[in-house]
Amino acid sequence: MANIAPRFDLPTIEQETKPFWDALKEGRLMLGRCALCEKVHYYPRPMCPHCWSEEVELVPAKGGGTLYTWSTVYVNDLPPFNSKLPYIAAQVDLDEDVRVTTIITGASPEDLQVGMLVQLGFEAISEDVTIPVFSPAGS
Repeated sequence: MANIAPRFDLPTIEQETKPFWDALKEGRLMLGRCALCEKVHYYPRPMCPHCWSEEVELVPAKGGGTLYTWSTVYVNDLPPFNSKLPYIAAQVDLDEDVRVTTIITGASPEDLQVGMLVQLGFEAISEDVTIPVFSPAGS
């Protein structure tokens, strides 16, 4: 049996981040929400980036957003992206007023417009890691 080389392109899933990654595998994008200042943030972390409170909980994203900007990537030597070329890297403003960096799927660059509505989807990139992706709403 051949040895499979370890993948160094995947995030390290630690105890603190496991609920976030587990939710993505289940088809839910979780955001951090501060119980003190009530602001939502992404990526979830144990301290609120707005007021530094440690009273942070995970809340599910609604799944909608607006395309803020995008760029078509033609060159990337790093796995898993090198097998997806070309792909559309984007920033999306979620309905929760949080901006995320993501990938647009199910569309070509000619289909995209700043301000267009997008919807959340999920893509498994390994057995343990699923990432949030977005596509034009209604597609």
